[in-house]
Amino acid sequence: MSQALLHLTDVHVRYGQALAVNGVTIQVHPGQVTAIVGPNGAGKSSLLKAISGLIPIRQGQMVFSGQSIVGLRPKDMALSGIAHVPEGRRIFAKMSVLDNLLLGAYLRPSKDVAPALHSVYAAFPRLQERLGQRAGSMSGGEQQMLAIGRALMSAPRLIMVDEVSQGLAPVVVQEVYRQLKRLSAQGMTVLMVEQNARLAFELATQVYVMEQGCVVAHGPTETVAQSVHVRNAYLGLDAT
Repeated sequence: MSQALLHLTDVHVRYGQALAVNGVTIQVHPGQVTAIVGPNGAGKSSLLKAISGLIPIRQGQMVFSGQSIVGLRPKDMALSGIAHVPEGRRIFAKMSVLDNLLLGAYLRPSKDVAPALHSVYAAFPRLQERLGQRAGSMSGGEQQMLAIGRALMSAPRLIMVDEVSQGLAPVVVQEVYRQLKRLSAQGMTVLMVEQNARLAFELATQVYVMEQGCVVAHGPTETVAQSVHVRNAYLGLDAT
């Protein structure tokens, strides 16, 4: 297997006295989709926030592309090639679709902006149809596409997507997942958090299962899917 693009070792994250992430070790390999699944409160989103520099880690190591990223600010994380699509999308609702996309490219040279826009339009044609529309007036699925498109504008080497399917109609979820699969096929590395384990297992190459801040199972998707606990708790399958 190729060398990990992102390698976390024994990462701990606290909110005050509460331990949100407890000794997590994961590897994300180039060009693959890695999924983190688990129930609410498992520490999945906290882990992504730590990787993107939004919250500090209390212990452990985080290495991206061979360099330590512990203590870097979110801006530095973005410059290093990490893009984060947060839970709830966090678009700028009163701004136009185009302005939201352009904000994603604020760290890029101006000559690179137009090609980046065309790349996003190819992934999400609906965004090109709505460039002048206020982002907050779009459907939830379109807003998720916009959030992913905005992240892509920074030309990331790793895109992290938190709760991809949350609040979306099944047909829209399938469309978003198709585009994530397409991005992966083009070489993009994806780290996704997803409560809908069935969807995550359909797309991911590797899966980590988190419960109460800890990784309780991990490995290639096909292997993890055979776990009795995972089949019963997350996939709704009879493991007998």
